[in-house]
Amino acid sequence: MMDTPARTMRRLHRTIVAAAIAALCAGCAVGPDYKRPDVGVPATFKEMNSPDASGLWQQAQPDPAASLDSRWWTMFGDDTLNALCDLALKANQTLAQYEAAYRAARAQVASARASLFPTVSFAGSGTRSGSGSTTQVSSSGSVSSYASKSVSAQLEASWEPDLWGSVRRSVEASEAGVQASDAQLAGERLSVIATLAVDYFTVRAADADLALLAEERRIDAELLALTDAKYKQGVSSYDDVRTAHNTLQTIDESIATAQLTRRQYEHALAVLVGEAPAAFSLPVQASYRFDLPALPAALPSTLLQRRPDVVQAERTVAQYNAKIGVAKAGYFPTITLSAEGGWSGTSLAHLVSLPTRFWSLGLDVAQTVFDAGATSASVRNAEANYDQEVAAYRQTVLGAFQDVEDYLSAVQITSRQAAASNDVAQRSGELTASQQRNFAAGTSSRIDMLDTQLTQVQDRKIALDYSSTAVQNAVMLVKALGGGWDGKVTTAESSGK
Repeated sequence: MMDTPARTMRRLHRTIVAAAIAALCAGCAVGPDYKRPDVGVPATFKEMNSPDASGLWQQAQPDPAASLDSRWWTMFGDDTLNALCDLALKANQTLAQYEAAYRAARAQVASARASLFPTVSFAGSGTRSGSGSTTQVSSSGSVSSYASKSVSAQLEASWEPDLWGSVRRSVEASEAGVQASDAQLAGERLSVIATLAVDYFTVRAADADLALLAEERRIDAELLALTDAKYKQGVSSYDDVRTAHNTLQTIDESIATAQLTRRQYEHALAVLVGEAPAAFSLPVQASYRFDLPALPAALPSTLLQRRPDVVQAERTVAQYNAKIGVAKAGYFPTITLSAEGGWSGTSLAHLVSLPTRFWSLGLDVAQTVFDAGATSASVRNAEANYDQEVAAYRQTVLGAFQDVEDYLSAVQITSRQAAASNDVAQRSGELTASQQRNFAAGTSSRIDMLDTQLTQVQDRKIALDYSSTAVQNAVMLVKALGGGWDGKVTTAESSGK
C-alpha cells in the first residue's frame, strides 16, 4: 500500500521528535556545577568577649531572622522616627530605582527560560490582481479583463534543543542575577533607613545642643555683664572683659554651627522621604532622650546569610559560575529542528483542503570548525571573571566582619563614655545646687554660682554628645549585622510590590 503524504509527514515527524528526545536525554549541561566558595568564619566576634561588652550584649540565636526584627528601627521607641522610616520605604526614589532594576532582572529570567521552548509563528496572506491589457472575447462578443486571486495560511515552528545546557546555564545565571538584585535592593533599603536614622538622631542632638548652648549663652552674657561692672568699679582688668567677650562670641559661633547642622540634616531627611526640603519640617525636641536599646549580635555564620552585600556578592559568584557553562557550550554543535505547514489556493472558501496543503520538515546542524581560538578565549574570560567575583566575595565577607567588630567596639566604648559623663553631669548638678544655696546664704558670690552653672551645662553637653554618638553607632551596628533581612523572602515580595 502506497504511503499518502499525510502518513509520510506523520512518520517523519515522529522520527525527528524521537531523535530530539533521545538527544536531550543524552545531553548534559557543560560547565562546573556551583559550589559556594569557602571562607574563613570565626567562632565568635572578638569584641563580644571584651570587658566592655559585659552587661551590654547578648549572643544571638542561630536563626538569623530571630536576631533582629526586619523593622529594627522600632527598637528605639520613637514614633516620629517610625513614621519617617515608613514614608521613606514608600517614597524614596533611590529605592524605586533599585526596585525597578529588580523587576528588570526577573524579566531577564523569563526571557532566558523562553529559549528552552519552540517558537511558533503564523502567517496569512490574500491577493487579487488583474490587467486590463489581457482580454478575453466571449461568444457574445464582449471583452473582459483577466483577474486572479491567491490566498495562503502558513504555520511555522522551530526549536533548538538545549543539548549542552547553554540555555539552562543562562537561566541559572539569570536566576542568580535576580537573587543578587534582590539582595542589592535589600542592601539599599537598609542603607537608606540607617542613613535616615543617623540623620534623625543628628537633628535631635542639634536640638538638644541648641537648648544647652542657649543656656550657656545666657550664663556667659551675665558673666560678661558682671565682669564689665567689676572693671568699671576698678576691681577687674579690661583683659577679663575681653576674655568674657570672646567667650560669648565663641558661643554665638557654636550656636550658628548647630543651627546649620540642624537645617542641613533636616534637608537630608526630606530627600530621604521623597519630599522637597521646602515642604518638609521637623518640630524641635530640645529635651530629647537618647536611650540605647538592647542589641543582639548575629552569630558569625548567620552574618553571611543575612547581610545583603555578602549575599549579593555570593549570588554574583553563582551567576558567573553559570556563565562558564554558557561559554563552554560554544565548543559543541547546535541542532535546529523546523517544521512548516499550511494551505495555498485561489479561493478562501476552499483553502483548507487536501489539494491545497503543503508541508516541510527540516533538521539543521551547525558546528564551528575554526574560530582562531575565540571560543577558548571566551571560556578563559568567563573563568577569570568567576575568579574575580570569588575574590570580591571573600573580601566582602572580611569587610562585613570588620564592620561588625568596629561598631561593636564603638557602641561599647561610647556607651561607657556616656555613662561616665552622665555621672559627671549629675555631680555637677549637685554642685550647682550646693552653690546656689551658698549664694542664697551669702557665703558665695554670684560669679561663683554662675561659673558652677556653666560647668554643669558644659558637662551635660558632653554627656549628650556621647549618648547621641552611642545611639548613632548602634544604628550602624544594626546595618553591619544585616538589619534583620534573612535573604529567604525577596524584598519586592515582602514589601508587597
